Amino acid sequence: MSNRIPTTSKEREVKLTSDAEYFEYTSSANPIAAKIITKVPYRTFDSSLYAAGETRAITLDISTDLETPYPATAPGLCAHFARVNAGEGLDFDANATSLIFYVISGKGGASQQGKELSFGQGDFLTFPGGAGVSIKAETTTCLYHVNDTPLLSYLGVSVTEQRFQPTLYPAQRAKEELAQVALMPFAAKRNRISILLGNKNFPQTRTVTHTLWAMFGIVPAGAVQKPHRHQSVALDFVADCSPGTYSLVGTAVDENGNIQNPQRVDWSPGMAFITPPGYWHAHYNESDKPAYIIPIQDAGLHTYLRSLDIRFAL
Repeated sequence: MSNRIPTTSKEREVKLTSDAEYFEYTSSANPIAAKIITKVPYRTFDSSLYAAGETRAITLDISTDLETPYPATAPGLCAHFARVNAGEGLDFDANATSLIFYVISGKGGASQQGKELSFGQGDFLTFPGGAGVSIKAETTTCLYHVNDTPLLSYLGVSVTEQRFQPTLYPAQRAKEELAQVALMPFAAKRNRISILLGNKNFPQTRTVTHTLWAMFGIVPAGAVQKPHRHQSVALDFVADCSPGTYSLVGTAVDENGNIQNPQRVDWSPGMAFITPPGYWHAHYNESDKPAYIIPIQDAGLHTYLRSLDIRFAL
């Protein structure tokens, strides 16, 4: 293509209109139904990806399915497992507004622009984008990490302002808060027994960052948590469970609130899986021990846009 600058009015008109297209509304307003845009697929990622080996980050990349030119686990999110062997370090430098880490195992320290946080197993850590995060492991450490790099890549933007400070959510406090919720009257009949991690800088959304939502939930032994759905993608991490714990996921529910033609996702400790947006999902624990689940979603953004549209089957 020539780089010559158009000089005549006709040439300028052609240049300014060459990218314009026009579509009939009813055939184009729902590009997913029309199969113009790809769906977010079901996908699982096993703990064997980080159970052994060298210090590294493992991107849970489904960009081929999403047809994005950059790594992504959802249209606006990218998830990773990370392993940092004892005495070693690993740097994360993403073009993202928000980074969240869950410490699967181990202990060490995390730093960003001179601000340091010490962490241990079960802690959550959040960092704003705009600067790298360095992890140093005292003992061999495994992490689950999610950021919103794909959102910024799609928009073609970079971070210009940090909206919150590095924040630590200690494991013991999170467990205590969840235990209090589990003891509330009628807790067993609730759709979910969970806490949401929040940040005082986002009082309207009550989310862990302005784009990300993080939930810490329990599925008690023998419990069934009935279906619900929302428009955000859930990148679920199984913190702990026993055999016989699973999710059912599907696009529709019947008149009794049961998912029709569901996809079953069996849980195992340390795994991650994708729950697509708008899909009904329910959790079942047929074991004799409680299970713990950590969904991280782009629900901070959806809540702010008033588009989360969370619904419960019954």
